[in-house]
Amino acid sequence: MTIVPTGSAGRPTTPSDQGVGPLLRAWREQRRVSQLELALRAGSSARHVSFVETGRSRPSEEMVLRLAEHLDVPVRERNALLLAAGYAPRYPETPLDDPSMDALREGVERLIQGYEPYPALVMNATYDVMAANRGISMLLDGVPESLLVPPLNAMRLTLHPEGLAPRIQNLRAWRGHLLEQMERQIALRRSEPLRALYEEVAAYPLPPGTPDDKPGEEAGAEASAYFALPMRIEHEGRVLSFISSVSTFNTPMDVTVAELAIETFLPADPATVKYLHALLS
Repeated sequence: MTIVPTGSAGRPTTPSDQGVGPLLRAWREQRRVSQLELALRAGSSARHVSFVETGRSRPSEEMVLRLAEHLDVPVRERNALLLAAGYAPRYPETPLDDPSMDALREGVERLIQGYEPYPALVMNATYDVMAANRGISMLLDGVPESLLVPPLNAMRLTLHPEGLAPRIQNLRAWRGHLLEQMERQIALRRSEPLRALYEEVAAYPLPPGTPDDKPGEEAGAEASAYFALPMRIEHEGRVLSFISSVSTFNTPMDVTVAELAIETFLPADPATVKYLHALLS
């Protein structure tokens, strides 16, 4: 599946009417860092950080970026901080179909194709699927066309009662894992589109007949058999088990690249390995 460009994944990068100070204070409080601790990390003083937050002092462009880095502010929101402080955005947001992204697209597509026969996909910050390999296409067999209209969304495909959800054997545990993952991303990015997606998928009803988790028994069995929570999914009468891993780009300098994630699904048992190699190799 070829990489498909989609719209902006985060909330608009706009300056605050109140200036950069309240934005920095909100990020600092969200990260639970004191003014003194932030000042020490950034090589400044608690007095200067206080003056910046209250608007008594206008930080330099370098200081805005330094504080944002030590607060682990996402790249998109660093642009918002710069705008609020009266500076130009530092990080571009280049569409994936731009010629300058050719090397990135080709490299990512080679990576996920090289992972075959195991499933792998590329997502943006709101879990829209930008590219996927044959392993993912295999898992989507039987999903209604209405859910496969681009842009595909990994969370909708997985949790919708007409999507993969009826085939996931440990749906309650896997659903809980995915919703917790989204909650962590919302806390990190403060993205309104991501929050809207969370509210949508969290409201999906469980498919009829979804078994209850068995306290102790099933959880204990999974804990002893696997090193991480697996997704156990039925495919053509067989139950396949996967452990997922998510990778991001190190030190991205572009908003688009910063919000890309590559999720790969590692077979969690020998039977899954054998079945995938026989089916897709």
